[in-house]
Amino acid sequence: MNEEDEMIVKIGDYVDGLLSGEDKAAVEQKIASDPAWKETHDELAEARVEARKGLSGLQKARAPGHFAKDVTETIKKRSGGRFFGRNDRFLLPVMILAMLALVAIAYVMWSSQTGSLKP
Repeated sequence: MNEEDEMIVKIGDYVDGLLSGEDKAAVEQKIASDPAWKETHDELAEARVEARKGLSGLQKARAPGHFAKDVTETIKKRSGGRFFGRNDRFLLPVMILAMLALVAIAYVMWSSQTGSLKP
């Protein structure tokens, strides 16, 4: 990094309030004594003020109401349903019935005289 780049970085940090202690005092002394540092400081300070003015005029952009639904549908189409699952209305009831059947079989085996689940 050459001297000019280093000067810009140090003055930029000074303008942004990132320097403290000895570094801040050294930059203030350089700005007061060196015309190149003073000119660079003035330019960066003015650019910071202009940037703040420009940013303050911006308004927050809001996503349209259907944005989340559109994104979800796009992901579902492109992934083939791997991320949000398929809309199988058949699978869940079958799984519930299978679990109930297993519980019933386990209960019958446990409660029978000759059940194999008896200790």
